[in-house]
Amino acid sequence: MLNQTNSQLAEFVSSKPRKSIIDFETPLIPLESLSKKLGIELWMKRDDLAGPSFGGNKARQLEYYFGEASAQNADTILITGAVQSNFVRLAAACAARFGIKPILQLEQRVLKQDNIYKNSGNVLLSNLLGAEIIHYPEGEDEEGADRALYVLAEKLEGEGKNPYVIPLSGNKPPLGALGYYRCVEEITGQLDLTFDYVIVASGSGATHLGLAAGMKQLSPSTKVIGSCVRRNHEMQFERFRRLCGLFNSFSGCPNFLTERDIFLWDKAFEPGYGQIGPLAENAIKLMAKNEGHLLDPVYTAKSFAAIPGLIADGLIGAGSRVLYVHTGGNAAIFAYQNDMQKMMKK
Repeated sequence: MLNQTNSQLAEFVSSKPRKSIIDFETPLIPLESLSKKLGIELWMKRDDLAGPSFGGNKARQLEYYFGEASAQNADTILITGAVQSNFVRLAAACAARFGIKPILQLEQRVLKQDNIYKNSGNVLLSNLLGAEIIHYPEGEDEEGADRALYVLAEKLEGEGKNPYVIPLSGNKPPLGALGYYRCVEEITGQLDLTFDYVIVASGSGATHLGLAAGMKQLSPSTKVIGSCVRRNHEMQFERFRRLCGLFNSFSGCPNFLTERDIFLWDKAFEPGYGQIGPLAENAIKLMAKNEGHLLDPVYTAKSFAAIPGLIADGLIGAGSRVLYVHTGGNAAIFAYQNDMQKMMKK
């Protein structure tokens, strides 16, 4: 039965239209200094290099959204996200590459009023990429933000345009997760190694979901753990449980992903989305001072913080082989420079 499900899932993924955005396999590298420091065998998947304009994990998801948009001959894409969203910035870059107009809706998720946050980082890049930027006043209303885009899409259709909406809320088929199912195929083909754990940020959930699905099929002994960056454990568990059901229905593989496949850690989430806490601060310094790689304060600092945290909690044992998926987002560092400067003085 499992082999039949595996075959069916692989055929489903290959059947969906995909527009190539990532021009090369992203490197899978050992982090030797941190391995010695943490007492584990630590590797990093460099998806911060995936795609254009500072790259990031969303490039793999966007291959499927732009594939569907292209199949529908869309001339405009609409997408919503936080002010410093990596997703909307990458969508703007890909739209420029494919000759499609990008409309980016920015949500007020973080109570920051300084001009650097509102105008630097991903916002600066999105403007440079020629995107039209609009605003949505709420920050915790994904369904409302999506509805606003569909209303705008209907208006554009009346003007003779052919828009395509990339949804954010967790009640739509998780098309973007297919990009990370394919990423697992890439990972397992790069090295003749089996990882005990894969650690990744868990926010909207599509990246985490695709990794969980791919590893369950191709490396079933590997545990995928999502570090919460948007919601606490309880709220993210409910969202992810719902996404598992949607993925099963979407792919035609009922009961493939279950609650037993959901592993979350949320101790670095506080004080909330887009805000830097002490565990995230420590993670930024740990990575920079030991490996020379950079983490952003919103996503990767909180996801990498899970590794020393899980070790300290006794949930990752000494000598374990661990893969950290670096999902990018370094453009946001510049938008958070005031916070980062304060952090470096501590």
